[in-house]
Amino acid sequence: MGATVPGPDGQPRCRWCAAAPEFFAYHDGEWGFPVADDRRLFEKLSLEAFQSGLSWRTILAKRDNFRAAFHGFDFARVARFGERDVQRLLQDPGIVRHRGKIEAVVNNARRALELVEAEGSLAAFVWRFEPDPRSLPPPQSRSTSPESVALSKALKKRGWTFVGPTTVYAFMQAMGLVNDHVPGCVVRERAQRARRTFRRPG
Repeated sequence: MGATVPGPDGQPRCRWCAAAPEFFAYHDGEWGFPVADDRRLFEKLSLEAFQSGLSWRTILAKRDNFRAAFHGFDFARVARFGERDVQRLLQDPGIVRHRGKIEAVVNNARRALELVEAEGSLAAFVWRFEPDPRSLPPPQSRSTSPESVALSKALKKRGWTFVGPTTVYAFMQAMGLVNDHVPGCVVRERAQRARRTFRRPG
């Protein structure tokens, strides 16, 4: 079985796109492109937490609902959520109604504020864990990495929850800390160019 599948335009894409038609747009426009915006980084960490035990297709289909429910993942606002907000979200059919995950996002929003206060930005902290591309194994050949383990431990030490190494590695793939598009994928070189011109925060 090859590592790519034909996209709607006939060009090769990473094989995982074949799992759902909506994956192609996400793959082509977002996945693997570097991000330095704190709100987007917090959103992705939150959505990866919600995905735990579920499929990304489920989360992607509900992403706009999640954004509405969590005020666009403005973590300064989410940090002020209380029990009444948790109860409201538990009644929201547009999101995943899991108390532990909802409470984790609220907790992590508070921890994100602390991290920004201490480190300047969430982006500056996260991008310290970018691996050396020369040390990477073949794309999509693993579900964790030494760097995702290290970032997971660093976040947990600061009180974050639902940030295990697998969740964090999926976050790193999506946010462009690694370029895990497979060789032959038509988007791989575009993501690589974006990484070359990306200004690392710090």
